[in-house]
Amino acid sequence: MRKISTSTQSDIEKAAKALLDGSLVAFPTETVYGLGADATNPEAVSRVYSVKGRPTDHPLIVHISSRELINNWAIDIPSYAQKLAKFFWPGPMTLILRRSYLAKDFITGGQDNVGLRVPAQPIAQTLLREFEKLGGSGIAAPSANRFGAVSPTTAEAVQEDLGRYLDSKDLVLDGGPSLVGIESTIIDCTNEVPMILRPGAITTKMIQELIEKIPIINTANTLIRVSGMLPVHYAPNAKVKISGATNAGEGFIALSNIPTPANAVRLAAPNNLEEFAKILYSAFRAADIHGLSTISVIPPNGDGMAHAIRDRLNKASG
Repeated sequence: MRKISTSTQSDIEKAAKALLDGSLVAFPTETVYGLGADATNPEAVSRVYSVKGRPTDHPLIVHISSRELINNWAIDIPSYAQKLAKFFWPGPMTLILRRSYLAKDFITGGQDNVGLRVPAQPIAQTLLREFEKLGGSGIAAPSANRFGAVSPTTAEAVQEDLGRYLDSKDLVLDGGPSLVGIESTIIDCTNEVPMILRPGAITTKMIQELIEKIPIINTANTLIRVSGMLPVHYAPNAKVKISGATNAGEGFIALSNIPTPANAVRLAAPNNLEEFAKILYSAFRAADIHGLSTISVIPPNGDGMAHAIRDRLNKASG
C-alpha cells in the first residue's frame, strides 16, 4: 500500500482510476475515513469485506457526488427524504431507501434497501466526481478500520489498522483529521415516517425543524441492518467505562470543565460537544498506544450531538 500524502488533483485522478480498475482507496470524509471500492464491482467489494474482516451480510453505504444521482440507486423516494437530501447533502447524513436495480445484494447485504450518502469533504467530493467522469456510479465505503474497532479519523490511523491487509495497488488519500469525527446520522426512509437508526451530527432537532413528520428514534424493532447497530462497536483495545469512579492509572475523557481525577491519565479535555465528537476516537487510540487497560469517560448530557456521543460510548463499552 502506498500512502498519498498530498492528495493533489493528479493524485485524486490516479485514485479514481485505481477504483475503476478494482483497487481499494481509503479517503477522508468529514465524519471518518472510508475504505472505498467501486460499488458495482463485486470482486472489489468482496475485498472490502475481507480487508475489514466484516460480515458479508452487513451492508455498505454507497457514496455519490450529489443528490441528483440518488435516482440511480434508489426508487420510491418519499418527499421527506428528497427534502432531507436537498438541505443536508453534502453532509454527514445517510439515507436508507428502496434500492434500484443498480444496488446488488453484495452491497445491501441481501436487503431490499440501500444506504446513500453525499459527503461534504472536498477530497471525497473531488474523488467521487473524477470517478463518475470515468464511468463509475458510486463508491461503497465503510469506515477504514477492522470491523468493530475504532473508526479512523486520520490517514495514519488507516495505515495502522489496515496497512498489512492492503496491497501495493491500493491507495490512501490524506486529507488531514476528520472535522466531525463520528459517523453519519443514518435515517431509514423506507416508510411513511423517518426513523433514526444511528444518531450523528444531523440531529433530531434539525430534522424536526425541516420536515413535518416527526422522526422515530427507536431501533429496537427495526429489521433493517445498517452500520453501527451491533451491541459492541467503535471499541478500542482498552475497556471503556462510563460509570463509576475513575481509578489511578486509568485514561480519562471528559469536558474541560471537569477536573482530572487523581493519578488518572487525561486523554482529552474537549471544550464543547463538537470538539468532544471530533477527538473521541483519537483519544481512544491514544489510550491503546499508551497501553492503558481502561478508559473512564464522563459522557455529556443533553440531546443532539451529546446523544450521538453517548451512542458511540455505549457501543464502545459493550
